[in-house]
Amino acid sequence: MAVGLLGSALSGLQAFQSALSVTGNNISNANTEGYSRQRVELGTRPATFSGAGYTGNGVRIQGIERIFDQFITDQVRDTTSSSAQYETYASLSARVSDLLGNASAGLSSGLENYFNAVQGVATDPASIPARQLMLTEADSLAGRFQNLDARLDSLGNELNGNLAIQVNEINGLTSAIAEINQAIINAGPQDGQQPNDLLDKRDQLVNELSRLVSVRTVKQDDGALNVFVGTGQPLVTGLLNFPLGTRLDTFDAQRLEISISIGASSTVVTDSLTGGELGAMLDFRDQVLVPAKNSMGRIAVTLATEFNQQHRAGTDLDGNAGIDFFSSLAPGVSPATPNGGSATVSASFDTANIDQLTTQDYVLGFDGTSWGLTRASDGQSVPMTGAGTAANPFVVDGLSIVATGAANAGDRFEIRPTRGGASGLSVQLSSARQIAAATSAAPGDNRNALSLASLQTSMTMENGTATLQDAYGQLVGEVATRTRSAKLTADAQAALLSQARKSREEVSGVNLDEEAANLLRFQQAYQAVARVISVADETFQSLLAAVGR
Repeated sequence: MAVGLLGSALSGLQAFQSALSVTGNNISNANTEGYSRQRVELGTRPATFSGAGYTGNGVRIQGIERIFDQFITDQVRDTTSSSAQYETYASLSARVSDLLGNASAGLSSGLENYFNAVQGVATDPASIPARQLMLTEADSLAGRFQNLDARLDSLGNELNGNLAIQVNEINGLTSAIAEINQAIINAGPQDGQQPNDLLDKRDQLVNELSRLVSVRTVKQDDGALNVFVGTGQPLVTGLLNFPLGTRLDTFDAQRLEISISIGASSTVVTDSLTGGELGAMLDFRDQVLVPAKNSMGRIAVTLATEFNQQHRAGTDLDGNAGIDFFSSLAPGVSPATPNGGSATVSASFDTANIDQLTTQDYVLGFDGTSWGLTRASDGQSVPMTGAGTAANPFVVDGLSIVATGAANAGDRFEIRPTRGGASGLSVQLSSARQIAAATSAAPGDNRNALSLASLQTSMTMENGTATLQDAYGQLVGEVATRTRSAKLTADAQAALLSQARKSREEVSGVNLDEEAANLLRFQQAYQAVARVISVADETFQSLLAAVGR
């Protein structure tokens, strides 16, 4: 009896000592991010049969359970990704919105001041001060275009740097996840028990990864966790991680693309990456930054084309025929790096249909038989007329395109009609006397100046439905709307994230009051069991003393 009592008491000491240790560990990690509280599961040891029935043999530790809910953990991960995405998108978009809407730097006041000066020349066409003011305002307007474009370029360069930083951070996290997979496999389930701390650490790394980019996870039978991104590209499979990288765009040396390396091959995955800070940056670049540059360029191209055409129809103060007032702008064309043929592509603006210009970029590709045009943004086919020759060029959306030379199948050229318009705009006149305000040599003739001034209200954009000011207003409004929408969504996602984290804390978080109560309960149980040992010892000593007589 004494031996049974002692063994039962010793099992209690061991069990409650473990319970105290786990409780102390919970308290120590109460503020450790990603820690899931643990609980000792106790159960009775197999009883021993005797003539009087079954006698208990104490307690045993059945396991140390990690209090964890996979559904809530996935919810935290997903909302972390969404919250980071919209917060980053809203922050970047707000910078463009503030820039374009700034009264001192934006185009609205610049266009207004410039056309007011043109009207001043129309009012007094012989006035040199009025003409000089027109040139000054023209230079100022061109400077605004150039400054805005430079600021957007600077933001694009900053974006490239941040993309590279994000890629390096993602690679560090995926490498760490692969290492923990190795540690979890090596630890293995011991008597059905999992390495709880390693699982917590891995979940925390996956959550940090989701802040950067949206990921999906699949658990293997051996305990390792596979992590996928985009449309199923693996970042981690078992013990291996597949690093992301950056490379220059096939057409644009100022644009970084994201690639993934699997074995010896590297594949561009930019278009398939979503969510998180990285996805937000890519979305911002495609949905706000590039369209803003193209939109400003389109306004510059339309202004230069329409104004030059009308200015050439007039006569300057010395009776000379008008020349181009602004620089002559042309679409940008870039061949793809892998092109193997000798073909060249050139593009120009169809001045008669300049109002059909869009803010899209295009890719002209040769399939081995014929040329085809697609939108760079979504790959959708764009119909063209013409044959692509100098005598019969391809015509589409206010553009004329000529392809010469021998192209190989798969050769491609990107056409950026308006991307360089804002940066390339400048005033070509060197003297105020060169302003062609008249249509004849008659003194005081202001008819061409009036025609030039009327371009302010002419429907020269959006297929003849918008003025220059309208087009800029639409750009400012669209960016502001995107910014506002992203901010509202970011606020909503932040609330959902807070709720998801609260739910996780309710399930897996450490409650110090509860742990303190457990600490007291297990301490009392430990002391009681220790008293049982003392009683068992006294009983055993009494038995020995009785036998000794």
